[in-house]
Amino acid sequence: MKSKQLTIPVGADEKVSGVVCTPDSGPKDNAVGVIIAHGAGNDMHEPMIVKVCEGLADAGHVTLRFNFVYREKEHKAPDSQAKLETTWECVHRFFTESLPYTFKAVIVGGKSMGGRVASQMAAACKLSAQGIILLGYPLHASGKKDTLRDSHLYEMNIPMLFFAGTRDALCDLALLNGVLNKLKVSWDLMVIEGGDHSFHLPRSANINQEEVYNRVA
Repeated sequence: MKSKQLTIPVGADEKVSGVVCTPDSGPKDNAVGVIIAHGAGNDMHEPMIVKVCEGLADAGHVTLRFNFVYREKEHKAPDSQAKLETTWECVHRFFTESLPYTFKAVIVGGKSMGGRVASQMAAACKLSAQGIILLGYPLHASGKKDTLRDSHLYEMNIPMLFFAGTRDALCDLALLNGVLNKLKVSWDLMVIEGGDHSFHLPRSANINQEEVYNRVA
């Protein structure tokens, strides 16, 4: 697996960092491209995001992980929804138009907030993709299970792959399964037994965190 640091323009006067990963032998013609965004409290160097992107590159795909503008500026508070969407649009355009690869399919997604924004944009036809990966989808705020972030999911027209931990305070599994059973597209769910919102397991599980990330990848 090879990786390369990139600078991606966002709008007229801002830029974000990104890392593209490719197989050692180079991607095959008409490869699958995968773009993964980070969550609200981390950045593109979050260990699980790195492992997923590198693992998919080892499997023959081209991957890109990137920072949102607020993380690039080392701010803690996430950008506005509009700025998050603008960043996604610019990163997607860079990935599909500026890299020297031809993709037979592009998959988008991300950890928590990054995946949520991607799914909202895909549902609204603002982001072109052939599938989406949601790593710890934030179905509801902590302690607020009566207000779900699910309405746009029913408008999706591409396959969806969900990963969820059984201890995720932002995604009650019973509620998630209820949502999944109402989707009009094909979907799959991988449950991380004992995992929290970031798929961290309790020490009593006696499972190395690297094992969990490898399984997700």
